[in-house]
Amino acid sequence: MTGDVIRKIIHVDMDAFYASVEQRDDPSLRGRPLAVGGSSLRGVVAAASYEARVFGVRSAMPSSVARRRCPELLFVKPRFEVYAAVSRQIHAIFADYTAAIEPLSLDEAYLDVTIDRHGLGSAKAIAEDIRARIKAVTGLTASAGVSYNKFIAKLASDQNKPDGLCVVPPSKGAAFVASLPVKRFHGVGPVTAAKMSRLGIETGADLRDRPIEFLRAHFGSYAEYLHRAARGIDDRPVRSSRASKSIGAERTFERNLFTPEEIDAALAHVAATAWARAERKQARGRTVTLKLRDSSFHTITRARSLADPVASEAEMLAIGRLLIAPELPVAGGIRLLGLTLSGIVRGHEEVQPGLPLVAAE
Repeated sequence: MTGDVIRKIIHVDMDAFYASVEQRDDPSLRGRPLAVGGSSLRGVVAAASYEARVFGVRSAMPSSVARRRCPELLFVKPRFEVYAAVSRQIHAIFADYTAAIEPLSLDEAYLDVTIDRHGLGSAKAIAEDIRARIKAVTGLTASAGVSYNKFIAKLASDQNKPDGLCVVPPSKGAAFVASLPVKRFHGVGPVTAAKMSRLGIETGADLRDRPIEFLRAHFGSYAEYLHRAARGIDDRPVRSSRASKSIGAERTFERNLFTPEEIDAALAHVAATAWARAERKQARGRTVTLKLRDSSFHTITRARSLADPVASEAEMLAIGRLLIAPELPVAGGIRLLGLTLSGIVRGHEEVQPGLPLVAAE
């Protein structure tokens, strides 16, 4: 909510995106437990179908563990170029409804539809229309959350998955948040959730009932976010990257990452998402910046620059690997990874790969 204007925010999240694309393209995989990722002993699951999730298989899990949990699990290699192409189709649909689009990854985004461009009458109707068009164009299902701010819209999109829609109006926002387990809050990973549990905080209501002084004592600067979130308050606008001086992506993980294999798989996912955004913007950048946050919320950034713009997703990933290598291992594990392109050049220029790296200023 801003001033007297109540925002109308939609969070759209594709259902088991990578796995669903694979099941769409290969009918023999439909209805079967599927993992996208490497099947070797040192492989990592990049994504899992809903049939696999029933067995406890999840993203960033070592493939050996996934196979023990589900002996019938099928593995397919990731096709990031295909996922990026489908993502472009989805974002083209979004752009028909609003210019205020904030992508979070290849398969999810916030949309501010306060202005009803097509006169559909409500944010719920817009979300329903978007979901129907995604299904018609891509053959895939999407879930959506509709609310008055980003925090609740994201929670709502997960409420009725898969292929679901959840609307949380302002009058029900605080009660909705209070009813949820805190482990579902964006930014509350397993380590923080476990700490909250030890403090007797299991639900949004429990968190809401703790004084801000208590939260500051136990969570430091993170307390302000928790205090507001527990009350359904989030004033952040949907930020379009249309005129950004940088283009990137970051991902917070459900559980902290420790092994080199799962960290590399996560870095590849982030690189693919960031590169897809750069492609949509017809932009290239000369500087790659790595963002890494550990289990104690300590954040570091490292950067490298090229003489000319980064030429490909593979080159961006290679630079990311160079940047992260000196930081490993990370005590307590990694809870967030991000890669960003800056020094942006617009338009499709002829770019030569393999140029030497120089230190960023």
